[in-house]
Amino acid sequence: MLAIFHKAFAHPPEELNSPASYQGSKKPKVPQETLKDFLAHHPHNTCSMSFGHAAVLAYVRPDQPFSLHQRLFCGIDDIYCIFLGSLNNLSLLIKQYGLSKNTDEAMLVIEAYKTLRDRGPYPADQVVKELDGSFAFVVYDSKVGSVFAALGSDGGIKLYWGIAADGSVVISDDLQVIKEGCAKSFAPFPTGCMFHSEGGLMSFEHPMNKLKAMPRVDSEGAMCGANFKVDKFSRVNSIPRVGSQSNWMEWDQH
Repeated sequence: MLAIFHKAFAHPPEELNSPASYQGSKKPKVPQETLKDFLAHHPHNTCSMSFGHAAVLAYVRPDQPFSLHQRLFCGIDDIYCIFLGSLNNLSLLIKQYGLSKNTDEAMLVIEAYKTLRDRGPYPADQVVKELDGSFAFVVYDSKVGSVFAALGSDGGIKLYWGIAADGSVVISDDLQVIKEGCAKSFAPFPTGCMFHSEGGLMSFEHPMNKLKAMPRVDSEGAMCGANFKVDKFSRVNSIPRVGSQSNWMEWDQH
């Protein structure tokens, strides 16, 4: 999967951007080039959607539709989701949200996002923490231009993110595409964490603790985009619980 969001709609941590990206022979690419590379890496069963200059989503249909690590894509009410992996408690969550039995994981995540967006009764970290399994997802709400992404805590799914030449955020499970598109300005997406275009990055496993940027150097000795880990000695000021759309989106990390 590949998701690219213009810098006006997603604001990743500054530590993800490395000055070394512009010092070597390989420079970051613009989103159109990265999409072209992704489609070249996956010439079969691939589809992509562009939303003007705001966003690009690309999805590779699985060779085996019932494999353990699914790849799902769907759109409901102008909200789009790419989901990787599977949920062990899908049936339970379907009942909890009052959805039809044929609902898959991508559909469920969209419904969970809509619940949060429309003043749901739970904080965002609790909603994501209820997802039991190996998973990663990216949601794009094209009506309001918001991005919501998360990676499960068990490490069963690998996800990477980085910064393109124009400052756009690039998210993919294809490490080679990320390296080619973002040069040194990339890192593994942190497990047990979620990212929102307004609220930034936070841990849904440890929502009361801040995340600490950990410097990362590659085999060539160049500084790369930082890893992020839970700082167990530093706590956030507050966690939004109930309220308006901006309430759950703008969790406080200061």
